[in-house]
Amino acid sequence: MAEKMARYDEELDYWLRQERLWKKLDGKTVILSGATGMIGTCLTDLFMLRGGIRLVALSRNEAAARQRLGRYWDSPRFQYSSCEVGGEIPESGPVDYVIHAASNTHPRQYSQDPIGTISANVLGTGNLLDYGVSHGAKRFCFLSSVEIYGENRGDVEKFHESDLGYLDCNTLRAGYPEGKRLGEALCNAYREAHGLDFVIPRLSRVYGPTMLASDSKAISQFIKKAAAGEDIVLKSRGNQEYSYTFVTDAAAAVLWCLALGAPGGAYNVADERSDITLKELAGTLAGIAGTRVVFELPDETEQKGYSTATRALLDGTKLGELGWKARVHMEEGLRCVVENWKA
Repeated sequence: MAEKMARYDEELDYWLRQERLWKKLDGKTVILSGATGMIGTCLTDLFMLRGGIRLVALSRNEAAARQRLGRYWDSPRFQYSSCEVGGEIPESGPVDYVIHAASNTHPRQYSQDPIGTISANVLGTGNLLDYGVSHGAKRFCFLSSVEIYGENRGDVEKFHESDLGYLDCNTLRAGYPEGKRLGEALCNAYREAHGLDFVIPRLSRVYGPTMLASDSKAISQFIKKAAAGEDIVLKSRGNQEYSYTFVTDAAAAVLWCLALGAPGGAYNVADERSDITLKELAGTLAGIAGTRVVFELPDETEQKGYSTATRALLDGTKLGELGWKARVHMEEGLRCVVENWKA
């Protein structure tokens, strides 16, 4: 496993050496919700490997947390609490920064747990904002999503932070993007009412070796098939075009926003060299695996959770102006994850 994670470890090491990124964070206490998720796990690795930062990690399942984060369990800088962020946030003492990364993030979760999907992004955001206000937080970081832009109806090439896409709010699937939108609005409300500074990274679709086996996103399913040496199953024509970001670049972007973003700023996070259609993505993975792309209809549960967006590309110029730049691009990132997931 150590050899398989070599590229991931190399990227962690690179970002750990970016002193500009850590100047405001060293010596501070950070609360991180969703600590066992794909991005949360990577953020935990960065905080704990950096040293000098006290991390309060929150997630729903302690057993899963011990499995994914167990190497940090006995560190005096690591504290874990199991909770639903939509409920009560455990008392964890004073905090300098709060990062809210807890959320259902893939189609089966959207359709099988629609209330929980909304709750984490609305009630959970409110609860963590309350904790930040009452415990002296300097800044709140809410992980938002490309999904808040909705459907691109052809009026822009890529979504800029000031763009407003189309969303049909009267659907089951709308719980995720509308929840993210309301989470952003809550951050603004708490800034006005309580003076709590915030920043919002709006993430593109993220992938990497810390992906969970239960992830039902298309890219996850493609990678699983490639790792198993099986044909890649495409459940549409594959013309949808999306922006992607490798997980270490995404986690670093979150920290970049937290440390260097303007008060109240929203920043698109995307690697412009990883904009790709699903058909091209499937073909790339089939090439890596030496297999084929085959077509199959999605089942009813999957279909309910699918995004209807056919073109959701992010303009990352604003974050780039702060100095962040993606390092791992699509084909090399896919090879890294396939190698890591091979049996």
